Amino acid sequence: MSSSAPIGVFDSGLGGVSVARQIAKDMPAEHVLYFGDSANAPYGTKTPEQVKALSFAIVERFVHQGVKAVVIACNTATSAAVNDLREHYDIPIIGMEPALKVACDRGDVPSDPHHIPQRVIVAATPLTLREQKFANLMQRFDSDNEIYKEPCPDLVEIVESGQLGNHQLVMDTLHRYFDQYDLNRIDSVVLGCTHFVFYRDYFRELLPERAAIIDGNEGTVRHLGVVLESLGKLAPEDARGSVDLANSDPSERIAALAHELLNR
Repeated sequence: MSSSAPIGVFDSGLGGVSVARQIAKDMPAEHVLYFGDSANAPYGTKTPEQVKALSFAIVERFVHQGVKAVVIACNTATSAAVNDLREHYDIPIIGMEPALKVACDRGDVPSDPHHIPQRVIVAATPLTLREQKFANLMQRFDSDNEIYKEPCPDLVEIVESGQLGNHQLVMDTLHRYFDQYDLNRIDSVVLGCTHFVFYRDYFRELLPERAAIIDGNEGTVRHLGVVLESLGKLAPEDARGSVDLANSDPSERIAALAHELLNR
């Protein structure tokens, strides 16, 4: 498989467009094939078995398209399917998980030998927060930090329905999820779903200035680059990259929304 082969990126719907956008920004020579499964969204309220079956079908599609790697731009699908996908396919499968380590590492100050405990809210889908993969991740950090799990399924629906620009709806929804916390005590909010990356400005409005907003997109794309470089599979630097968008929902509305989010 040549280094000019495409990279497959998929998500339960439109959220993973934020990852495709990050790849286009950080790895502009790469050709990305994006597949959103909006016809079956949301994944976060499905069973792990359902998500696994949907993920295998999408990766099989990518393999037939000759991709050199797959990025699961979906924390939920990563939780349910990444290990099985890696066992079944011999191409790199890059998963995503909530960037909890990044949030907790903010408590490690070079001038202070003691870790400063961090108060972190992880906003994600119900399935991501229920799965053993996240439980294992959380177990690494919860003894030294306060970590709060906040499932936010309606944030996925708002993106998928094209209502991201409805300021009143979005802020009302965020307040419904987050008013239970004393946000002045929160050090960071981890956006543990790629859909939520599109809410960064809204979270900035909601949170005090001292609170960080953290997502895993940059780290995921950085890891993708390291893996491809180690395999000699990075696209030639003079190549002209592109992002091709496809979706299981063939409607014009979804196509227009995907392009809008890509260029947001």
